[in-house]
Amino acid sequence: MMRRRLAQLLLEKSYLEGEFILTSGKKSDYYFDCKPTALHPEGAYLLGRLLVERLRGIEGLVGVAGMTLGADPLVSAVTVVSYLEGVPLAGIIVRKSPKGHGTNRYLEGLANFSPGARVALLEDVVTTGGTLLTTIERVQAEGLSVAAVLCVLDREEGGRERLAEAGFPLEALFSRAELLSLGRGDQDASSCLP
Repeated sequence: MMRRRLAQLLLEKSYLEGEFILTSGKKSDYYFDCKPTALHPEGAYLLGRLLVERLRGIEGLVGVAGMTLGADPLVSAVTVVSYLEGVPLAGIIVRKSPKGHGTNRYLEGLANFSPGARVALLEDVVTTGGTLLTTIERVQAEGLSVAAVLCVLDREEGGRERLAEAGFPLEALFSRAELLSLGRGDQDASSCLP
């Protein structure tokens, strides 16, 4: 029920069809921008709940991290919802470039973590996996351990395979087909549920 409602919100606020050039440089017949949904009160709550649900079984997990700007609202939603649900997870925002002053680090929120801490990486949409691979490098460079990698939408364009080759299986809330089926209320949408 929550997943179906989230799919409806994502289609309404975050999914556009047309001709687009993606960050990867690839052409696409659709564009997915999770931020309008993730910054909506109900959308943030649903994303937080569904992501926390997926993270619950990961032994020793102490936090979540993600590359700015796409993952910022996801990290915030998970930290708040996890606290409310009694499984508090701290958050880290990974910068695209170092701060340039002060600590000159890529990671914000690192003070809430001990060396070797296990974190899950969050991303809004995965195409080639390049952003997540950069995030993994930066998180590991600060002495943290990547326990899981989750995204809202897997575009199924090679990112999952690229991450798997690097030793990091990707878990997605939706593929495009699942998002469209659940969001539009197709009769066979129940087959998309995990």
